[in-house]
Amino acid sequence: MAGGSPPEGRELVASMCSALEHRGPDDAGSVQLDGVTLGMRRLSIIDVEGGHQPMHNEDSRIWVVQNGEIYNHLELRHELVAAGHIFSTRSDTEVLVHGYEEWGEAMVERLNGMFAFALYDRRRGAVLLARDRMGIKPLHYAVDGSRLVFASELKALLVDPALRRGVDPVALDRYLALEFVPSPMSMVRGISKLPPAYTLTWSVAEGTHSLRRYWEPSLREGADPVRSARSLESRCEELLGVLRESVRKELISDVPLGVFLSGGIDSSAVAAMMTQLGSDVKSFSVGFAERSFDESQFARQVAQHLGTDHHELVLEPEMLLGLIPKLPSLLDEPLGDASIIPTYLLSEFTRRHVKVALGGDGGDELFAGYPTLQAHRLAAYYGRVPGALRRRLVEPVVRRLPVSRGNLSFDFRAKRFVAGAAYPVAERHQRWMGSFAREERRALLSGDVQEEVARSGSAGFDALGDGAAGPREPLNQVLLMDMRGYLENDILVKLDRASMMASLEGRVPLLNNDFVEYATGLPLDLKLRGMKSKFLFKRALRGVLPDFILRRRKKGFGIPVAEWFRGPLREQMLSVLSPERMARQGFFEPAAVSALMREHLEGRRDNRKQLWTLFAFELWHDGYLARSLSVTC
Repeated sequence: MAGGSPPEGRELVASMCSALEHRGPDDAGSVQLDGVTLGMRRLSIIDVEGGHQPMHNEDSRIWVVQNGEIYNHLELRHELVAAGHIFSTRSDTEVLVHGYEEWGEAMVERLNGMFAFALYDRRRGAVLLARDRMGIKPLHYAVDGSRLVFASELKALLVDPALRRGVDPVALDRYLALEFVPSPMSMVRGISKLPPAYTLTWSVAEGTHSLRRYWEPSLREGADPVRSARSLESRCEELLGVLRESVRKELISDVPLGVFLSGGIDSSAVAAMMTQLGSDVKSFSVGFAERSFDESQFARQVAQHLGTDHHELVLEPEMLLGLIPKLPSLLDEPLGDASIIPTYLLSEFTRRHVKVALGGDGGDELFAGYPTLQAHRLAAYYGRVPGALRRRLVEPVVRRLPVSRGNLSFDFRAKRFVAGAAYPVAERHQRWMGSFAREERRALLSGDVQEEVARSGSAGFDALGDGAAGPREPLNQVLLMDMRGYLENDILVKLDRASMMASLEGRVPLLNNDFVEYATGLPLDLKLRGMKSKFLFKRALRGVLPDFILRRRKKGFGIPVAEWFRGPLREQMLSVLSPERMARQGFFEPAAVSALMREHLEGRRDNRKQLWTLFAFELWHDGYLARSLSVTC
């Protein structure tokens, strides 16, 4: 899609849309008006026959293209019809043009959905871009002179040769720290991501733009003032009611849908609500040959408990390894989360049966479900241990623990804990969640890259994302960091790219507007009570899910990267991260990279996170940027 485009804009937009055919194999459309070109690839979900885009209002003065779904479109439609607007389709997208007519840009604040859309107002000569509150659907853009160019994925923007800028060194530094590139940056210089809950307004005549944030999460501070048994029971009933209603809203579809079922609490809760709402639920899961990574038995047990029509795919190592060559296209932007591979295989498997799948993403960020929240609380107690005892006894013992290759093994978690426990909460969280700490990036990045990062004034960065005043409570700060960082830029990116590459729509009812507002309004001690994570969420699900599901430890959705780098990926890793290649590219110090590989191969350290982060970046760089392109630093 392109706004403010030259006469040849239609050809450019057609090429951009072709790069996104996987996101919308059912339909394509474009329109060129007043020098503005809009294009769309459509995955038909609602009003399959009549929902062709671009879509316009009664007098063709307002045009729109949208990726996603507006879940409250029927309520908005009734309100708009009562105000005199005439609809010509049953599509949810049409409420955008009539809603904009009625309410202007404030229309976005009324939307409950996952969306990224572009709307052209011919009367004002303005293009409006908007993204949903939590960032479920992506939107990239670039300002190139008098042009605004935008698309759902980076690969479509890179069709335009004018936008090939090379790697942004600041984004590379952030990626090494966090394992993802946080919005509004992208890895490519000159291309940005529109942050969640933002609009961008572009003046076609003036070639200028402005950004506006229309919503932000607000986490409740303080403890629950009433902690009686009756209060807790009513809280549980209330939570289940909001959850059930959020799932009901996201079941709207004219095509078959199902649910991703991992056997964890969040996806199981969504599946349970689907069965309570009376539908015949199809559930989908994957199993792993490596036992420490496999939780398929729990998914099967939940499916049996709920009575779903369950489908399971067992992932053999060759299936996972066979996707490595496809990783650059799958990633779209470097991502140090190897679980995108099984997520894609699950999506591809699910797409054989349904066109839409609901999942449980978001529950850990809303209800303090990650072990890091407990670790942050433990760190406060660990900090009271005399420093000499920590340095001379605890830390040496932990460092000497034998290296295990299992998923989230004790030695891996213990070593991460002691490495970050002494730091302030924001840096501690980055050290636990990311790949490379500040001093490690200084040793790894080449001098040229470090100089540009320093010149940008971005050597240090705000872990809360945009410099806004955050919560006072440290654990609420962590929850907000996870929402603005990990959830938006890792979890939701992984779900979107993996599912859409399989032409499957992935929905996240735990991130429905109503459920997010409810969860963020709860006091912290209803999320993490003592060391009990997801306290209220688990309590509310008693009797809905089996007790063993509510009691089991969080496992995660990983693959045996540590083992692969010592086995089937060893030679490819040595080639992709070779000293000669590192020296030629100029990003990283060859000796530092070689040391990481040597330690891992000799079994002296588990460097899986660091090596995968580098490996994924190098594969992406080869796949996305021309081999002859020199990096601009």
